[in-house]
Amino acid sequence: MEKLGEYGAEGSLTWRVYHALRLAIINGEYKPGENLIETRLAGELGVSRTPVREALRQLELEELVLSVPNKGALVVGVSEKDIDDIYEMRSLLEGLCARWAAERITPAEMGRLQEIVELMGMYAHKNDHEKLTRLDTDFHDAVYRACDSRVLRHTLMALTHNSFRARMVSLRDRERAKETVREHREILSAIEEKAGERAKRLMIAHVRKARRHVVTRQ
Repeated sequence: MEKLGEYGAEGSLTWRVYHALRLAIINGEYKPGENLIETRLAGELGVSRTPVREALRQLELEELVLSVPNKGALVVGVSEKDIDDIYEMRSLLEGLCARWAAERITPAEMGRLQEIVELMGMYAHKNDHEKLTRLDTDFHDAVYRACDSRVLRHTLMALTHNSFRARMVSLRDRERAKETVREHREILSAIEEKAGERAKRLMIAHVRKARRHVVTRQ
């Protein structure tokens, strides 16, 4: 992890420490059962122990770490059941999001969505899974923004961050990457045609198919 320093443009120092540690746990940088030592984390992040301690308390509330006497904070991580739950929640909420996007999207947002899908096609051909993963995130975020619901967007952003590692596994497969681009194009087409129910149905199927593929690849 990069050092955070004492000041930052986004959020308090504790929030940024919490966010950095949370992503590291979700992405598998810290493995289940690993001991998170405050002094070591403070040194890695370039901060004092106080924001690290506060961040670990928040992570314990989320059950991502477990405080054990004489051992400190042990990583619990994200289980397969957690991922199942996250994908099912995502499928239903993203379906609603796609329907609202079809009804509410602006011309500028439509242009951004079209650009992302075009770029995904190019990078799928090149088999560049890192750029595809980034663009996949951009596509879903663009749909979230187009739905014009701040509450729904922030809820979905949190769920998407929680499944980031699983999505990277999915998009490493060349055939799944091509399928993802095709599914995105179908969703885009439904949104362009303002076919809200079709966009909803396609998005639900897309997210559920992504989860099934991750299960077969892990």
